[in-house]
Amino acid sequence: MQKNFVCSVMLSSLFAFTGCASIPDGATAVKPFDLSKYMGSWYEIARIDFRHERGLDNTSAHYSINPDGTIKVVNRGRNMETGLYQESVGKAKVVSLDGSAMLKVSFFGPFYSGYNVLAIDDEYKYALVAGSNYKYLWMLSREKSMPNYIQDKYMEVAEKAGFDTYKLIWINQD
Repeated sequence: MQKNFVCSVMLSSLFAFTGCASIPDGATAVKPFDLSKYMGSWYEIARIDFRHERGLDNTSAHYSINPDGTIKVVNRGRNMETGLYQESVGKAKVVSLDGSAMLKVSFFGPFYSGYNVLAIDDEYKYALVAGSNYKYLWMLSREKSMPNYIQDKYMEVAEKAGFDTYKLIWINQD
């Protein structure tokens, strides 16, 4: 009996981590979303800092389609103490079949987390991305800078969605 309960809890936990990723309650993913236009390189302009990127500047992400239809994700950043670059390679999958910008991303085997585009301009030059909860938020640009009016617009979107934008740190891109 005890053994069956433990197995059930383990299976439920595994399903929770590998199942559909989520989006914060107050947030809405962009729809329609053109995944092919999103592919390529993005520079991180601002983020809510978290342990996997703490101490990094010059952070960027590159997205490309794998032969199996998943998305290869290569995150890169410079350690501010050592000056050395660090890189993480993961994969993402589209979560939503309704054409919205909801994906899930994994850098750790079968464990996925939400990756949701909350705002993007018509030319796919600037994006606001949230994770599965309010601890993860990024402002991304195809260039190493972002116009102030876009930053202001994305700050409004983030605040309306419930994010604490005072937690954003602005990334050095030199």
